[in-house]
Amino acid sequence: MIPEWIPRPRLLPVVAKRLVRRRTASALTVLGVATAMFLFGSVWALQAGVREATRASADETVLVVYRQDRFCPFTSRLPEDYEARIRRIGGVADVVPMRIAVNNCRASLDVITFRGVRRERFAAGEGRRFEMVAGSLEDWLRRSDAALLGRTFAERRGLRPGDRFDGNGVTVTVAAVFDSDEPQHQNVAYVDLDFLQLSPSIKDDGVVTQFNVRVDDAARLTAVAEAIDEEFRAAQEPTSTRSEKAFVARAAADVIELIGFTRWVGLGCLAAVLALVANAIVLSVQDRVREIGVLQTLGFTGGQVAGLVVLEGVLLSVAGGALGIGLSAGFLALGQLSLSNEGLSIHFVAGADLIGAGLALSLALGLVAGLAPAIRAARIPIAGSFRAT
Repeated sequence: MIPEWIPRPRLLPVVAKRLVRRRTASALTVLGVATAMFLFGSVWALQAGVREATRASADETVLVVYRQDRFCPFTSRLPEDYEARIRRIGGVADVVPMRIAVNNCRASLDVITFRGVRRERFAAGEGRRFEMVAGSLEDWLRRSDAALLGRTFAERRGLRPGDRFDGNGVTVTVAAVFDSDEPQHQNVAYVDLDFLQLSPSIKDDGVVTQFNVRVDDAARLTAVAEAIDEEFRAAQEPTSTRSEKAFVARAAADVIELIGFTRWVGLGCLAAVLALVANAIVLSVQDRVREIGVLQTLGFTGGQVAGLVVLEGVLLSVAGGALGIGLSAGFLALGQLSLSNEGLSIHFVAGADLIGAGLALSLALGLVAGLAPAIRAARIPIAGSFRAT
C-alpha cells in the first residue's frame, strides 16, 4: 500500500493553483534553482569530458611517442627519421609522424591546433575512419595548403569548405570537415606535414612533435611502448611513450586537478537548490496555516497534507531543474566548448546523461527539501490552525 504522504498525481492541479497564487515567490524560487542547476550542468559536462578523454579501454592500440621530459608541443622536437627505426620494432602496425602547432600551450577555451601529417598515408589509414560532414578527402589531397577540420573546430569558428583562415601564422584553405568518435580529433586542423614544417612561423624541416604508433595487438601495447623508449634511450633526443589516453591524462594533469575541484562547486549548487526549495516551502506553510486547517476539516489526514507540501517542493525543484539543465545543455551544445591544454582538448560533454541526471537530482532534492516542512504541516492541530494570525 502506498503511504499517504507520497504525492498523488491527481493532486497536481491543486498544488499548481497554490503555486500560481504565489507567483512572485514561486518564480523567484524556480529561477534560483535554474541558476544553480545551470552551473551544476556545466560542471557535470566538464567532468564527463575528462572521463571520456582519459578513460582507458582494453582494445586501445594507439601509442604516442613524445620527446622525454617535454610537455608543450613547442618543446617536443624529434627527428623525422625516427619513423624508420620505430617501424622495425616488433608489434608496430603503423607509424604516423606528426608536427603540432598551437597558438597557446596554456589552458584555454579557444586554442588553434594544427596537426601536420603525410597526407596520402593519413588519408589511406587514419583518415578513412573519419566521417566526412562536408567536402572530401580527395579535396584535401588536391592542394598543398588544404586543411581537414574537425567538426567542433569548424562549427566554433564558422568555417566551411572553401573558406581561408589564418592561425599561428599558418594560412590554409578549408577542404573538408569531418566527424569522429575520438574527442581529440574534433578540435584540430589536419594539414600536410611539409607545408606546416616550411610555413613562415615554423621553418623547421625534418623535425616532428610526436609519432602516433598503432600496434597490431592491444595486449602488446605496454611491451611495444617499452621497446620504443629502449630503442632511443641513448639517442640525443630520447623518447617517452604512452598510450593515447594516458598521454592525454598526463598532458592535462594540471587541468584535470583543477576540474576535480569543481566537484565542490557542483555539491554547492545542489546544496543551494535544497536550501532554496526548503525555504520556499517553509514560508508557504507559514502563510497557509489556516488553509491547512480547512483541508483537515474537509477530511484530509496529516499524511495527505504532508503529501501536498512534498508535491509543492517537487514541482518547484523539477521546474527549476528542467529550466536550468535545459539551458545548460543547449548553451554547451551551441557553444561547442572545449578546454585545451598543451594542444590537447577536453570537451564539455552535454548529452542525454546530463539531462537525465539533472532531472533525477531535481526530483530527489525536491522530495528531500519538502520533507521537514511537510512533517511540520501534518502536525498542525485543527484548532491551532484557526487561531493562527
